[in-house]
Amino acid sequence: KIGMETNSKGYKMLDPHVRMIWGDGIDYESLQEILATITGAGWSSDNMAFGSGGGLLQKLNRDTQKCAFKCAMAVVDGEEREVFKDPITDPGKKSKKGRLSIHQEKGGWVTKMGPDADVATSAIVPVFEDGALLVDHMWSDVTGRAAVASPSPYVIPAAPAAAAAADLG
Repeated sequence: KIGMETNSKGYKMLDPHVRMIWGDGIDYESLQEILATITGAGWSSDNMAFGSGGGLLQKLNRDTQKCAFKCAMAVVDGEEREVFKDPITDPGKKSKKGRLSIHQEKGGWVTKMGPDADVATSAIVPVFEDGALLVDHMWSDVTGRAAVASPSPYVIPAAPAAAAAADLG
């Protein structure tokens, strides 16, 4: 048995050598729920240690970045149909609709829609069509176009052998 005591506020405390660690899937809102549940059950929050993962440090997702990939056009029985959403609860989530083309103009990117779309000069390149792979991009080509120095932010370049050996001494 681990054992427990009751603190001066009446909450149960684990043995001082024991703590519970929760570090996965936590954000500000879930942290509040977790603590309310623990204290509601009569346990002290001093028993807990929380990790500080991405949910607490940087909650980045398609909503916070205002970025999502959606269908904009469908062809049904040979007829082009615009596909879009325009939610009344969040006008910021209105999507582009119809045939789209992307163009670099005046140092920025511009989307042209519907009759203004110019597919012939668009930066959009069909990669798949009707289940067939049309272009097999190499990762080095993709990162080259994006001017990305490393293929992943998690890849740490290897230290030269001499420097690595010096760190061991």
